[in-house]
Amino acid sequence: QASQEELKAAYRRLCMLYHPDKHRDPELKTQAERLFNLIHQAYEVLSDPQTRAIYDIYGRRGLEMEGWEVVERKRTAAEIREEFERLQREREERRLQQRTNPKGTISVGIDATDLFDRYDEEYEDVPGSSFPQIEINKMHISQSIEAPLTSTDTAILSGNLSTQNGNGGGSINLALRRVTSAKGWGELEFGAGDLHGPLFGLKIFRNLTPRCFITTNCALQFSSRGVRPGLTTVLARNLDKNTMGYLQWRWGIQSAMNTSIVRDTKTSHFTVAMQLGIPHSFMMVSYQHKFQDEEQTRVKGSLKVGFFGTIVEYGAERKISRHSVLGATVSVGVPQGVSLKIKLNRASQTYFFPVHLTDQLLPSAVFYATVGPLVIYFAMHRLVIKPYLRAQKERELEKQRESTASDILQKKQEAEAAVRLMQESVRRIIEAEEARMGLIVVNAWYGKFVNDNSRKNEKVKVIDVTVPLQCLVKDSKLILTEASKAGLPGFYDPCVGEEKSLKVLYQFRGVLHQVMSADNEALRIPKQ
Repeated sequence: QASQEELKAAYRRLCMLYHPDKHRDPELKTQAERLFNLIHQAYEVLSDPQTRAIYDIYGRRGLEMEGWEVVERKRTAAEIREEFERLQREREERRLQQRTNPKGTISVGIDATDLFDRYDEEYEDVPGSSFPQIEINKMHISQSIEAPLTSTDTAILSGNLSTQNGNGGGSINLALRRVTSAKGWGELEFGAGDLHGPLFGLKIFRNLTPRCFITTNCALQFSSRGVRPGLTTVLARNLDKNTMGYLQWRWGIQSAMNTSIVRDTKTSHFTVAMQLGIPHSFMMVSYQHKFQDEEQTRVKGSLKVGFFGTIVEYGAERKISRHSVLGATVSVGVPQGVSLKIKLNRASQTYFFPVHLTDQLLPSAVFYATVGPLVIYFAMHRLVIKPYLRAQKERELEKQRESTASDILQKKQEAEAAVRLMQESVRRIIEAEEARMGLIVVNAWYGKFVNDNSRKNEKVKVIDVTVPLQCLVKDSKLILTEASKAGLPGFYDPCVGEEKSLKVLYQFRGVLHQVMSADNEALRIPKQ
């Protein structure tokens, strides 16, 4: 966003610093010539609106590309950006053709009631009856893929298989979705299965206003008993920036009316819902607290009361790797009993394990369902997950260091040369600042600092940047913008891929001050 005047001022300042005629030492003169040429090349690119637009969009590679000479010189930067965006859209459409966006769910139901609800008289004469019987009593597998046909049309193929206590079935569905406008889309669905006959459906989504939308889903299910029609309509409205209100009407096999309010903020998620229907009517309240930590920990609880009884649920979920989230929920209900539900989300795949512990309300079942997963998680996290993630991060960092080693070495040599060339200018700046009791950088370091005791085994990797920072002081002020400080004159990256900071000890009006700034954080000293 720099203006031409700002570019000229910066260019003149750096020319005065790196001009070869200002240095008599042959070695310094050679280094100054190399840096001066780099500064001149940069100014040539940035002072021409066309090459600056190319550089802004494509970077240095764009300047090396052939064919820019055919672009009309009269084209503005905005027009060049439009051309780039058009090419970007074409590439995006080609990428759409190759993307399938697979989604899947695997659910395995486990019956562990024998752990708490044993009937000993049934096992008296059975060999091995001293061990509780834990069995899988149901499974469900579903998978879907999307195949973009054009930029507005998408085909969705999905299927599922279910089995429970030895009986099961499956179905397959094909949906064709078309985006009709920026306000809505429509979808046709065809399905068939071994438990039900053919299915035909139509789904329509429409934005009524910027804050309100409606979804309607009509379906015809054919079976040996005849045709079963169904209709579901959802009306939703933004009540405020973080709150949505929903009204749902469902007619058919299980008719119901449902209303709910959902409030989702950065730190919490709250839902209240009420349903009147056949066969189930209920009221439900749930709350989820989102911790602002690196693992994105969430703690949740809910209460559901209806004709089927009362269910209280509580649990937590946590990110265990870049693409994986692990969660556990304890469900305590009357007359449902106690269950533990474990869920793992891995990218777009979901693995769900509901474990039914008891049909009764037993305190021991509630205790073990709560404490057991916590103990196992913390043991696994400390002994398996944390060491694995640390080793994975080290491998990625090592790979990144190897790929950038030659580039970093060149940057380091350029930075060291720049520091040597700055010495005379810095001496004059310090004399001027001392005379006016201004800003003097006593010491400055840039790189990876280890202040946390938990990271005391990690190695500190910093470089001294006292001279380059003092060189940037102008009129007793030092101003750094929001960008990585590794690109400043006299700086380089001492720890590629790791978190970096800038630590400055400076003197202003004869008083010592210290400040620490994150790598991409703007800095202005002296502080007010």
